Amino acid sequence: MATDNDNSDAPAPSTGYSHAAKTVVQETTLRVQEMHGAIAGTCFDILRRVPLLSGPARLVQGAHDTIAAGVYGAIRHGGGGLLAAAAIVEKQATGFSPGKPPGRLASGLRGALNGAFGDYLAASNNLLAIRMAICADGGTAPALDAASLHAAFPDAGKRLCVFIHGLGCDEHSWESDDADDAAGAIHFGRQLHADFACSALYLRYNSGLPIAANGAQLAGLLEDLLAAWPQPDCDLLIIGHSMGGLLALAACEHAAEQAMNWPQATRMLICLGSPILGSPVERLGQLTNAALNLSKMTAPLGTIAATRSQGIKDLRHGPGAPRKAAAHAHIAFRFLGASLSEDGRHPFARFVGDGLVTPGSATAHAIDGDVLSTSLSKLGHMRLLNDARVYRQIKEWVSAIDDGAAEKP
Repeated sequence: MATDNDNSDAPAPSTGYSHAAKTVVQETTLRVQEMHGAIAGTCFDILRRVPLLSGPARLVQGAHDTIAAGVYGAIRHGGGGLLAAAAIVEKQATGFSPGKPPGRLASGLRGALNGAFGDYLAASNNLLAIRMAICADGGTAPALDAASLHAAFPDAGKRLCVFIHGLGCDEHSWESDDADDAAGAIHFGRQLHADFACSALYLRYNSGLPIAANGAQLAGLLEDLLAAWPQPDCDLLIIGHSMGGLLALAACEHAAEQAMNWPQATRMLICLGSPILGSPVERLGQLTNAALNLSKMTAPLGTIAATRSQGIKDLRHGPGAPRKAAAHAHIAFRFLGASLSEDGRHPFARFVGDGLVTPGSATAHAIDGDVLSTSLSKLGHMRLLNDARVYRQIKEWVSAIDDGAAEKP
């Protein structure tokens, strides 16, 4: 698959918001029509068993089915026509154009759509399907060659950090707004640059695609990035939030299988709220979907629920504890979880966690070597992206690695 960081030829995207929205309207309307038909069919079956009502019930059912089909057909085609008209202003409204990053609002909407339906968007060559890229602060995605990287990072040092966002998010997720700043939020990338002269880069990716596929693609991008980085013999730090941590772990596994070089430059991999053992929210979604499919009247709703992306479904069980392959045995692995509860030992903290991931899942590991984990209380899942306490822990981990390296002869 081509990325925004290279010059590979790729088919021109053919559709965008209007097509995606049209598909959602049509498919949802069809599922509702199926549920309506199942409920009405059950009622008419009962009436047809009643003596003297069988004949009239058949006539009424025929009229009902004809009228219902016309109404739902009008909704599908009429709604689709209105949405198709939005395509005229789509590019102007979204700001997507070659060489120009979208605005934060448009980028956030695009990331959310990819999280929910990213595999469908990619398969249908929709212009909203995100192509994986490594971006500078602000969203520009330079080509991964020495000249382009030097232009994008004129003060490039010997240490770089790649931030990987989570499901349904984008590279701007690591930024903070005015409300966050007022609460003492920290921009991790800029602070790492100030504290450790670390050049911050941000991964942009389609979070609706399978985690294994994204991990393999990320491994290839990191190989190209380090081969072209302006400073030779650089050190790499990777910080992944939620699904982003799982991508980083998958990239390590793929790199080990393919004997890639970039893991040798990787000093540390930090996972923030990553569901190593799976997310209870997705498991609940799977159970709900199974329950809906038990009845023919609710099965159409189960069909709607099942259309969520493969990326989301991959979070049901998680990848499990990462293996310690020899190719990345020197990497320091750090896992940080959180809970909404003030007391991390409370049952509420164990079962609800940060709202999406439990501390037990986020801090799970069964590998030898340099592996540490910790948990923070009174912290929600999305606050892991810019909370001051989280940064203090990151700084402590990075400083310890530097101190350890300085002590070596």
